[in-house]
Amino acid sequence: MGQDLAQFAKEHGVRYFMISYTDLFGAQRAKLVPAAAISDMQRDGAGFAGFATWLDMTPAHPDLFGMPDAESIVQLPWKKDVAWVAADCVMEDKHVPQAPRVVLKNLVKQAEDLGLYVKTGVECEFFLISPDGTAISDCNDNAAKPCYDQQALMRRYDVIAEICDYMLDLGWGPYQNDHEDANGQFEMNWNFDDALLTADRHSFFKFMARSIAEKHGLRATFMPKPFPTLTGNGCHAHISVWDKDGKTNAFFDPTDEMGLSQQGYYFLGGIMKHAEALAAITNPTVNSYKRINAPRTTSGATWSPNSVTWTGNNRTHMVRVPGKGRFELRLPDGAVNPYLLQAVIIAAGLDGIRSKSLPGKRLDIDMYQHGHTVKDAPRLPLNLLDAIRAFDKDAALKGALGEDFSAAYIKLKTDNWNAYASHFTEWEREMTLDC
Repeated sequence: MGQDLAQFAKEHGVRYFMISYTDLFGAQRAKLVPAAAISDMQRDGAGFAGFATWLDMTPAHPDLFGMPDAESIVQLPWKKDVAWVAADCVMEDKHVPQAPRVVLKNLVKQAEDLGLYVKTGVECEFFLISPDGTAISDCNDNAAKPCYDQQALMRRYDVIAEICDYMLDLGWGPYQNDHEDANGQFEMNWNFDDALLTADRHSFFKFMARSIAEKHGLRATFMPKPFPTLTGNGCHAHISVWDKDGKTNAFFDPTDEMGLSQQGYYFLGGIMKHAEALAAITNPTVNSYKRINAPRTTSGATWSPNSVTWTGNNRTHMVRVPGKGRFELRLPDGAVNPYLLQAVIIAAGLDGIRSKSLPGKRLDIDMYQHGHTVKDAPRLPLNLLDAIRAFDKDAALKGALGEDFSAAYIKLKTDNWNAYASHFTEWEREMTLDC
């Protein structure tokens, strides 16, 4: 059972708990539970109707219960009388196999059974925009090359510093914040850690960033491509694997040119092998493919991949090796589900280890300038439907993530695509009215 939440409430002055789970589309769902009732909820779970959220269920399904994981508890730094706690979804006394946090915990257990402890860090990019979502919030943030813009960063000091102060208080080890490559865009970084802890923090970070932005009369969006001419929101993941005590990096080989062990190359090989299917998870929205297949932005580069290649310290590829013993996956975007991101990385990597997959030839060219010269690199999907189809064909990846999850995800994402495809657009009218 772990930590007693009622005792936590007494010791920390908590009046309410947010029992929170993340559904298949990344939406955060919660019940606000008074501290006086938390003991019952910790034992029995908070009740939800699964069909009312983005899970593949019907109104006839039994109650879904969010079982709070006390180890994940976070007292809201900006509202100390409330504590957030991540929940695992249970139905009829069994974990719901399609629930994202359950999927991730199953993959973490598979890795542990092989003596592997996956550690990751994420780079969360987001825009601060007007409350109605139509424009960036700072009309003076208009430089042609806005990345690391000192003045623009400091004009949003109150928001960025408040979020960073809270991460410091929470012990996350934040180490840098910057204005990113698009006007109105920011990135905040904290220390890497075990995959489940990173996913919980990633989930909470999105909630926190939105909450603090709203407090300041702004809106934070992680939408992959909110503005057509500006660089989109990525969510780059840094990946390494360690032994149980966390002191020995299993990906590190000091004798290798890239500093990667054989096991590290196999894990990377799994990522490369499953990349096209991976995109259905790492780039989960229709809008995602406006980012990874975008023309050059006003800053001069999209900073996003469009083909399945890897390299050394070169940001124009899908995967880069920026330092020894780790690599960075640059495919995911801001809409990625925090739990499914970690799950699919582990699933692909473990399959690579089991099948001894190699990542293929390293390319050191500028893919933005010379990518057209690479004839044998697979292209990433052009749209969400292509990604869903690639995922559906990848039996190994679907099996690793779980057949129940995979079937539910494919069904709901296909429905999502069909809803988009049936939407009548102004582009259609302009292009075909006079045919």
